Amino acid sequence: MSEEVLQSFFESVPGQITTVVVIFLLLILIMRISGKKNNVSIMVKTAILIGLTFVLNQITLFRMPQGGSITAFGMLALFLVSYLFGARQGILAGMAYGLLDLIINPSVIHPIQIFMDYPLAFGAIGIGGMLRSQSFGIIKGYILGVIGRYIVVVISGIVFWGMYAAEGFNAVSWSLFYNMTYILPEAAITVIILLVPQLRQLFDRFKIND
Repeated sequence: MSEEVLQSFFESVPGQITTVVVIFLLLILIMRISGKKNNVSIMVKTAILIGLTFVLNQITLFRMPQGGSITAFGMLALFLVSYLFGARQGILAGMAYGLLDLIINPSVIHPIQIFMDYPLAFGAIGIGGMLRSQSFGIIKGYILGVIGRYIVVVISGIVFWGMYAAEGFNAVSWSLFYNMTYILPEAAITVIILLVPQLRQLFDRFKIND
């Protein structure tokens, strides 16, 4: 399937409807696998955090020419799903958001690239929920989630976007550098914010214990 066909599909109404249906199914799956009595509440709060992620990601501080941007704590809002409700919910929520981002900002050249740059990359943020029970788990988990996303987009950059490497770079060094330029600044600012005890305590009030 050519790049033009893929791009046209996800920009079309049928493609967007299909993606929305998949997002809805992922939210239902979040509710079904939560294993908690208040799973409806979890689904609603997850949907709210996905919506907040979308809003924050529209507040772009800097947008890279080949995709990726520094946003107003968009990754933090998405990570909160896994921190508050667990890694499984966080991964599925990240995948749902990735599909939403695919509707809004489609940039596709290959079916596997679509999966890696959208649902897999954002879903990887949810793995940070595995550290939610540790001391300073919100900071450790956030860093782990960011690293997870970074690894996925770097691999995608090497495999699918290497042809766009700047002069003096090869596919590997360009992908490592390029993706770090927008992920690292937002992550660093977020970690500094999370060092405020009152903010961590606020999030902990809403955390559902395992």
